[in-house]
This record gives sequence, C-alpha cells and structure tokens, in this order.
Amino acid sequence: MTAVEQYPRKMHYLYGLSPYSCMNIPENLFEIAHRKELASSRKLAKSLGLSAEAALQQTLEAAAGKGSLGDLIAARKREKENAATRIAIRKQARIDAQAHKIAAAQPDPTAWLAWFDGATHPNPGKMGIGGLLKNPDGGVTTISYAAGQGDSSMAEYIALIAVLQVAVEARASKLVIYGDSRVVIDDVQTENEGAAILSAQRLQARLLLARLADVSLIWIPRRKNAAADALSQQAVQLAPVARQP
Repeated sequence: MTAVEQYPRKMHYLYGLSPYSCMNIPENLFEIAHRKELASSRKLAKSLGLSAEAALQQTLEAAAGKGSLGDLIAARKREKENAATRIAIRKQARIDAQAHKIAAAQPDPTAWLAWFDGATHPNPGKMGIGGLLKNPDGGVTTISYAAGQGDSSMAEYIALIAVLQVAVEARASKLVIYGDSRVVIDDVQTENEGAAILSAQRLQARLLLARLADVSLIWIPRRKNAAADALSQQAVQLAPVARQP
C-alpha cells in the first residue's frame, strides 16, 4: 500500500473519520489553515492535550460549519491558486511596466539630443554654463562659457538658451533636451507667467522653442547630466563675459 493510500486510513484511526471522508484531506493541513486558525488550534492542543494536527483538524471542522471539511479544504486550495495567479499577474504587470519605461527612455535614433547645465560660485555669484548637442550621426557640439553674475536658476536658463540657439542654427528637426533643473524645465513650459525674475530668459527660450518643429524637455538627475555639469563648472573658472540674454 502506498503512502497516499495509507493516509486516509491513518486519519480514520486517529480522528474517527471514515476513510472516504479522509480522501480529500491533505497530509499537511497547516498549508491551508489561516493564521487565526493556527493560533486557535495551538491553544486547543495545549488545553486538551491533543497533537497539533488533531487540534487543527478540529479547528478546521469548526470553520467548515455546516459544510464538510473536504469542501473547506477544496475552497482554501482554490483561494491559494487564485492568490498565486493574482501575484503572477501583478509580477508580470510590473515587468511589463518596467520594460515600457525602459523602451520609453530610449531616444528616437533620428532625434537630436541635448544636455544643459548652469553653475554659480557662490550662489548668487559668478555664472558658468555648459551644454552639448548631439546629432543623429553622433557628432557632438559642446558649449562652455562664463555668463556674468546671477543665481543658479538664471545660469540654468542661460544654458538652456545657449543649447536652443545652437539647435536652431543646426536646424535640428527633432530635439530632446535633458536638464537637471526642475525650476527651469517647469518654468519654460508653464501656462502661467512663471517667475517674474526669470521673465526675460523665459521669453527668449520660448521664442527659440517656437522655431523648432519637434522638441521635448526632460528632467534627469544631476548624476546623469555629468558632461554638461563639467562644462558649466569649467566655465565658472573663465573670465566673466557680458553674454547674458
């Protein structure tokens, strides 16, 4: 007799159940029991001196109510299978979302790419701007110069304007611009007037944006803007020039 065949007989002798009623009872009842039922069965085992499995058997029979223990076990199995399916669906959804995010982050191979950054020492203080414009063939134009006195937001705006000027001159048909200044990226795209102190820079940037057929501004963390940052920091060390917009 196999272990599977012996199990209903074992349950029959231990708990007084018929072999037929034991056929659908799993050997490990703990797999289908809820936490509260496990806690209750431990108390029952301690108070009546039952084995852990016998106490759990009684607890689950009570949970089954008017139904049979077999029906309860079958329902719990379905619950576990459904839960496993939901987990698998959520996991796949996360994988799909991540794949979509990665795909969306990949630039169009036909697009021009640009990065801009502004630096001040101190803030406000001496300004330096940096930028790069990369054409679809991989050619790169770099921008780096000192830009007088101002604060960090003004330096960032001047850097954006410099990149836009180069892009317009290069007749970039489709342009994706990356920068680590939320202030400037949000300000130049706002439907409202934006910060009054940056009105001149905002106007100039918008006029240049209007001359480009397809342009996107995307915020990136500073660590991903290292090349433009290095150019802006380098520019701060240069002599100031009157080149503010």
